[in-house]
Amino acid sequence: MPKVSVDIPQELLDDLNKHVGNDKKFVSQSDAIRTAIRKMLDMMDDIDRRHGRLEQDRP
Repeated sequence: MPKVSVDIPQELLDDLNKHVGNDKKFVSQSDAIRTAIRKMLDMMDDIDRRHGRLEQDRP
């Protein structure tokens, strides 16, 4: 799996970390970020579909 490095404001990272760990929603920061990206892309696909801009679905 490729690795990506990003700069994140400390406030955003602190908020993210409130949801990461044992007995929390995400097992790791990477898991939380992947989930957020998937959700954002799904939302963008829905918007594009409604506006007739999506020619074919992503795999």
